[in-house]
Amino acid sequence: MKKSATISACGRYRYELRRVWDESKRFVLFVCLNPSTADADQDDNTSRVCIKYAERWGYGGLLIGNLFAYRSVDKSVIKKVNDPIGPENDEWLRKLQDEASLIVCAWGDDGGYRMRDESVLSFIKAPHYLVRLNSGRPGHPLYKSQDIKPSIL
Repeated sequence: MKKSATISACGRYRYELRRVWDESKRFVLFVCLNPSTADADQDDNTSRVCIKYAERWGYGGLLIGNLFAYRSVDKSVIKKVNDPIGPENDEWLRKLQDEASLIVCAWGDDGGYRMRDESVLSFIKAPHYLVRLNSGRPGHPLYKSQDIKPSIL
């Protein structure tokens, strides 16, 4: 598997996580809340679960972007930093969606912070989700059935 990540020069933001196992097949993009520890070498729980979904659905690669590009294992940190979105994040999300055949939104209720989910949904083409929360927002893929199929958001 080819692994790569695009991380800002300061190291605080991750704009892209990429895992490719079959370049002849299409890619799926998951748009989550914020990145944690996964990078060009290491996967985290979220990336491992998303890889399993993408493989099961017949895709050849996984792209992960986030509403907020600020890297932290604690999602509450995005509400404590000045720029949790990251200066290049929207540009990267647009680029990633152009490479993807399927876009799965998976940011949970905190995606509403700074109305960020609405901002990103204004340019995401054909967004899908795995689980819809009571709020209507798309749920995170961890701890969900591996048999779930994406639905249009």
